[in-house]
Amino acid sequence: MVGFSMQPYGIQSMLKEGHRHLSGLDEAVLKNIDACKQLSTITRTSLGPNGMNKMVINHLDKLFVTNDAATIVNELEVQHPAAKLLVLAGKAQQEEIGDGANLTVSFAGELLQNAEELIRMGLHPSEIIVGYTKAINKTIEALEELVEKGSENMNVRDKDEVILRMRSPVASKQFGQEDTLCPLIAEACIQVCPKNPTNFNVDNVRVAKLLGGGLHNSLVVRGMVLKSDAAGSIKRIENAKVAVFAGGVDTTATETKGTVLIHSAEQLENYAKTEEAKVEELIKAVADSGAKVIVSGSAVGEMALHFCERYKLMVLKISSKFELRRFCRTTGAIALLKLSQPSPDDLGYVDSVSVEEIGGARVTIVKNEQGGNSVSTVVLRGSTDSILDDLERAVDDGVNSYKAMCRDSRMVPGAAATEIELAKRLKEFSLKETGLDQYAIAKFAESFEMIPKTLAENAGLNAIEIIASLYAEHASSNTKVGNAKVGIDLEEGACKDVSSLNIWDLYITKLFALKYAADAACTVLRVDQIIMAKPAGGPRPPPAGAGMDED
Repeated sequence: MVGFSMQPYGIQSMLKEGHRHLSGLDEAVLKNIDACKQLSTITRTSLGPNGMNKMVINHLDKLFVTNDAATIVNELEVQHPAAKLLVLAGKAQQEEIGDGANLTVSFAGELLQNAEELIRMGLHPSEIIVGYTKAINKTIEALEELVEKGSENMNVRDKDEVILRMRSPVASKQFGQEDTLCPLIAEACIQVCPKNPTNFNVDNVRVAKLLGGGLHNSLVVRGMVLKSDAAGSIKRIENAKVAVFAGGVDTTATETKGTVLIHSAEQLENYAKTEEAKVEELIKAVADSGAKVIVSGSAVGEMALHFCERYKLMVLKISSKFELRRFCRTTGAIALLKLSQPSPDDLGYVDSVSVEEIGGARVTIVKNEQGGNSVSTVVLRGSTDSILDDLERAVDDGVNSYKAMCRDSRMVPGAAATEIELAKRLKEFSLKETGLDQYAIAKFAESFEMIPKTLAENAGLNAIEIIASLYAEHASSNTKVGNAKVGIDLEEGACKDVSSLNIWDLYITKLFALKYAADAACTVLRVDQIIMAKPAGGPRPPPAGAGMDED
């Protein structure tokens, strides 16, 4: 008898062997929701000013100690496809606004957790999606009404107004330091703000991290701070023209290989002399053009350096080509490819170039006060590398929120006041709805409670008491508005009016975070089957660390 083999049937017969197929509520939907909940539990504890730090070690053994959700989810390398959707929503928020990634991921996780309860009650996912969509549209309407009056027109060059809007994003990363950091960031941003603020470029505010000292030693420099010493012996020059050579300052070897036959000693001497004369001629040509500073994009030859010294030229070396571009932007110079006499148009101008010692490290400070001052640098000081990295993230968030407020300067009350008010309004809205959507809308409203709850828990307060008293305050007056500005004062552990505490969030950050979170949650709920093909075979990559250097 022929060996009877089991014939695959159903979906097995259709797909290659080795695939996995999960379908139905229990296997697909709830598993997806569970994975997203796990991710949101990770980010949730670092929400807000009292958020805890995470220690993430990525696949290259690099250590991150941070409470910045964007960095955390980036470095986690999430594998689960549904949780990846949340990561993508967080990344989208990070790229769009630069702040609020944590709110996006945590809120989406909370929405999905509530959706799970609804599914267990017997609602169909599509009914939940309809309810959630109605709820997010209603939320956006309500959010518009909560905008602080008069905040839509703002002078982006007024330091106090900028600091007012910047405090929240910076405080959520570096609580207690915001009063030191915000003025620095605001000053740096205002210096490089173009005539039309909407064209503000985040790349123009640089961060230089120097070990040693403390945060109070940090300062803002108009211009650039290069972490290298000048090549020659001239360390300081003022009001100078600058020539930038991308190809390096050195005698260039010819393109093709050549052979030189030398018969006698004189010819050898002449050969060496002509090389010297040639370099001198080139350097002299640069000096004659009026340039006092030469910036090289790659190596500086010994002989060239000798002649630069003789003609009293200062030589800087910038090996990163991005830094070189920024240097050209700061000085208005045009990078020339090879060493030749620059025309007057190619030269840039600096007010001063000086080598200074900050905390044992020699840095070159390039200042350009009158010019386009198109780059400014925040010099951060701190005791360890991870502290400096975290400070840099706080500065990034501050600069990104400056860009956001240049686009739209409206602000809403911070410290969870907005969220409770939205929850209250959505609950009222859900009572007016008929049909099964109302349960989903009520759950959406309940999800907002996650934010004050988390803020309170991270600060070690009693979350249930705080949420109850927040609701009481917001519902206290019978008028439509109630006292919509009551939030949590984390330091005292009580509920207070946030306008007296000066805690404001940008409307645009909230809007996008809630939008992206609702979109991500609905996308996850729309999935009812997961079909995974067999992973492609192939040679296994060598284990990391074998024969690799630390970079």
